[in-house]
Order: sequence, then C-alpha cells, then structure tokens
Amino acid sequence: MDALRIALQVLLVLTSFLLVLLVLLHKGKGGGLSDMFGGGITSSAGSSGVAERNLNRITIIIALTWTACIVLLGLIEKIN
Repeated sequence: MDALRIALQVLLVLTSFLLVLLVLLHKGKGGGLSDMFGGGITSSAGSSGVAERNLNRITIIIALTWTACIVLLGLIEKIN
C-alpha cells in the first residue's frame, strides 16, 4: 500500500504542475495571465482550431487524472 500511495502522490504533484501550465496556455478572453507569458505565441497558436482543441483535450485528460489521484488517495487514507 505504501508504494501505491507514494506513486499516487508523485503522480498528483506532476499532474498538478501540468494542469497549472496547461490552464495558463489557454487563449485568454482579454488580457489575463495567458497574455503575460508570451501573448504573441499563444495568440498565433490559439488561432488554429486544431491546436486549441488539442490543448483542451490534453487539459481535460490531465484534470481527470488529477481527480482520480485525489479520489484514490482519499480511499487509501480511509482504509488505513
């Protein structure tokens, strides 16, 4: 159980960082944090519909993984 808990905690930390970065990469609706970190790059990449859809899909997958890690860690804590 300890190895599973450690693996889930490491996965939780990695997905947390990835989720923050992916949310910041999304195209802003008007001068938010996405414009602060290279607004020109995100606006040119965000103008493509395929790139924006892929970014949305990756963000959703990472968010679901993050949620599953939290639920599994909660269940492991409840059992112990």
